[in-house]
Order: sequence, then C-alpha cells, then structure tokens
Amino acid sequence: MGRGASTIIRTLQAAFRCLIPILAGSTMPVWATEPPAAPAKAREDAVAAMFDEAAKSPLTLRMFLRTMPKGGDLHNHLGGAIYAEDFIAWAREADFCRTADGLSVEPPPCPADRSLKRIKGQESNELARLTDSFSTRGYQQGVGRNEVSGNTQFFQTFSRFGPIGTISSAKMLAAERRMAAADHLSYVELDHDTSTLSAYIFTGPDVPLSEKDLPTRFDEEMRSLAPLLGRASAELDRDEAAARKELACDGIRPDPGCAVTVHYLFQGFRALPPSQVFRSLILAFAMADHDPRYVGINIVQPEDHVVALRDYDLHMAMIRFLATKFPKIHRTLHAGELTFGEVPPAELRGHIAKAIAAGAERIGHGVDIAYEDDARGTMALMARKGIAVEINLTSNDVILGVKGDQHPLSLYRKMGVPVALSTDDQGVLRTDMTNEYVRAAREQGLGYADLKSVARASLEYSFIPGASLWNERRIGDSVAPCAASFGAPTCTRFLATSEKARIEAEFEEKIVAFEQAQLSRRMPAMITK
Repeated sequence: MGRGASTIIRTLQAAFRCLIPILAGSTMPVWATEPPAAPAKAREDAVAAMFDEAAKSPLTLRMFLRTMPKGGDLHNHLGGAIYAEDFIAWAREADFCRTADGLSVEPPPCPADRSLKRIKGQESNELARLTDSFSTRGYQQGVGRNEVSGNTQFFQTFSRFGPIGTISSAKMLAAERRMAAADHLSYVELDHDTSTLSAYIFTGPDVPLSEKDLPTRFDEEMRSLAPLLGRASAELDRDEAAARKELACDGIRPDPGCAVTVHYLFQGFRALPPSQVFRSLILAFAMADHDPRYVGINIVQPEDHVVALRDYDLHMAMIRFLATKFPKIHRTLHAGELTFGEVPPAELRGHIAKAIAAGAERIGHGVDIAYEDDARGTMALMARKGIAVEINLTSNDVILGVKGDQHPLSLYRKMGVPVALSTDDQGVLRTDMTNEYVRAAREQGLGYADLKSVARASLEYSFIPGASLWNERRIGDSVAPCAASFGAPTCTRFLATSEKARIEAEFEEKIVAFEQAQLSRRMPAMITK
C-alpha cells in the first residue's frame, strides 16, 4: 500500500468517526440536523482525497462525478440540447423522410425510398450519416476536419434538424429534464423561444435602423405585441403540460426529471438585419416582463458573423435602451465567443467589456478576455460586481479550438470572477454536465472543493426568483434567519418565501448526502486494509 493510500485511509477513518452519530440516527432532512463545522470539514477533506484518487483515470472520475449534485446549468439552448438520435426517432414517428442529400429531414409526402420508417436497424449508414449531420460527432472523431471547421459544422446542424425540432418542443422539454436529472442538476436556465414569436421575428421588415431610431421603432413594435405575448404563453403552457404528461409528473411514479426546476431565457438574434435584431430583443424583454417563467434575456447566434461583428455596438445600444423600458429584466449576454485567428485582432478588443457596459449580469463564454484592451480591469470589475462567466469547455474546444491552458477558466478564477460550468448545446456537442466536470478536473486542474464551489455558484448567480440563502453572496455564510440552522423555524419560514434560497438549501442537503454516500461505500473496504 502506497503512501497516498495511507493518507486517504487515515482521512476517511477520521471522517467516519466524526460522522457515525450523523449516519446512525436521524431520518430528518440533512439541513435539519446540520453537523458542526469540524465534521463537515473532515467529511469534505475525505471525499476530496477520494476525488484526487479517482481523477487519475477519466473513467473512474466520471463514475465518481456522475452522482455528484451539480447545481444549475445556466447556459443551455433547448434547440441544441437534444441528441441527434432523439430527433431521428421523432422524425420516424412523424413519418418524415431523408432529404435527397441525406443530411436532413423533411415532412411527408416524399419518395418511398427516402422514408425514415423504411430504414431497418439503428446502425444503418443512412441513420449514422444523419446523426453525424445533426451533431459534431463525426467531426470530433476527425471526420471531415480538413473540409470544415468546428464552428461551421456546429452551426450548420441547426438548419438540418430544424424541420423536426419545430414540431417537437414538448418532447424536447421532456428530454432536457431527463438529461438534467441524470446529471443530478437541480436547476436549468433554458434558452428557449416559442414558435409563435420566432415566426414573428423572422418576418420583420429589413429597413435601416440606427441608435437614434430606437425610441420610435420601439413604440411602433410595442403596439402590436400584446396579443402575441398571450399566444406565446399559451403555447408554452401546452408544451409544458405535454412534457409533464410524458414524464408522468402527476402519476405515482414520476420521472426524476419532474423534480428539476426549469426557468427560461428569451433569445434575441444578432446575425439578422438591425430592424429584426431589435424586434427580437423587444420581444425578449417584453416576454420576460409578461411571463414569470422567463427570468431573463440573452442574445445568440454566431458572434463572428459578419453582421454580428459589424453591428455589435448597435446591438449593445439596443439592450441599454430596452433596459430603461424594462429595468427589472435580468440580462446574460453571449460575449467573447471569439478567439485569436478566427477573426481579426481588432474584433477581440472589447466585446466583453461592452456587454458589461450594456448591463450584463453574466457573460456567456467570455473566451477572448485575454485579448481585450483592459482585460484585467474588466475581470476586476466582474469580480467586484459579481458578474459570473458561464464556462463551456466542450463547446469552446469544438467550435473555437480553445482548450487546456489556452482556455481562460483559470485566469477568471485567479482574478476572483465567479464561474459556472454549463453545457451550451449538449446534444449537438455530444456532451453532458458530468463530462464538463470531468474536463474541468482533468484539463483545468479543478479539485473537489473547486467543483463544489462552482456548483454552488451556479445557483447563486442564477436568475431564480427570490432572495439568496447566502449573506451578500458570501457562499457558505447563511442569511440571518438560517444562521443557526437550516432546520430553525425562522429558516423554514424564510425558505418558504424564496424559491432561490429553497433550491440552494436543497442543494446543501444533496451534497451532504452525496459525501456521506461516498464515505459509506468506501469505508468498509478501507478499514479492513
């Protein structure tokens, strides 16, 4: 037995002695029987030692991390969250066909030899080709890398599975909840637009628009919005009800996905003519103001698109203007999803700083931070104001080719910027949250305590309604009603008033249970050695 193993055994034995009274007795919730600080520290240290041992092997580490509670996924696009195999299965159910080039699907009627129902066997070449076309699976294995960039392969998938995605919203919501539950997530902040409003956005006029035109155009757009917002909410009602039915949420054996809390972000689109971008952002703010299920807004589409680059300052002006009309609406903005060599250096000088100036409360991606003119100043501001960055390791690797020590995750952490790991488009990218945690550990050097902090931050910097469990965002320092114990009557009453604090307290319960389970599984074998 090596020296490292001896250390782990001693740590585990000490932790186990501290935990015996806790493990032996109560059936009350963990937060109602909160252990004193010393046992909690010993428990975390013991689990961290187990994590360090598991981290030597990616497969062992995945097994360890699979059941770890991971808080929230704050950067998750419903359209890209679904695996190609699900889209293909739904297309077959709907009697869709392959297109003539075999790269997409189309609704019936179509030639019989292209009917998806006629394809036999899940491993057929036709279905495999569709799977690669709907995702970056083949690209990640080296297929076609000499012909297409990861950026191109990623973004072209959406138009390919789009025909089936447009009629599968309820199935997509159910699938996302299942995946989140399997990853032991408590919360998902889902980028999702209804088809009612998406159709309206893309039929907008393509007319010139400058910053001085925004007030007039806003008034014109708002006059026609009211009935659209109601129809969009009704559409979401139907989709959520159908998803709950598929998951049997009201039955005697509900799917675990029913327990995952989901809120939405409405997306504006940055690669459209200015008038359509403004319409999309107006709808985003208005829908978040109209329907409480939408907790904020975002802006999406490729940041390196010629229109997105040309009009970046105008888009930020639009967001600043709309914030004056809807001051209570939260904003997370995709910014800095660029890298050196992908665009000219001049385009890397200030997107993140400009997004923060437009009121971003979180930054999505933030990959190009080191190339911005005042990178240190921007990160210092993010740390001071609590502007978190949503880190998407697999996405940044596949789309931008940024990974390892070229990724700014460690830079943000050194500067004190809050970080949250997220999946971005897990279906297209063939990832999940557990894989993002594995990558953070093995490629970025995060330890168990680091990942635990990231999971807590993902809830703290979410837009879940209500007051935080933590005092002035000092995670671990409970607010006054819960300072003595999560089980105190004052805390119980407080948690009943805040969805955010309740979910955070439930996470604390789950992480303690996870750590206790890790120790109880390992302890018998370790004690006998």
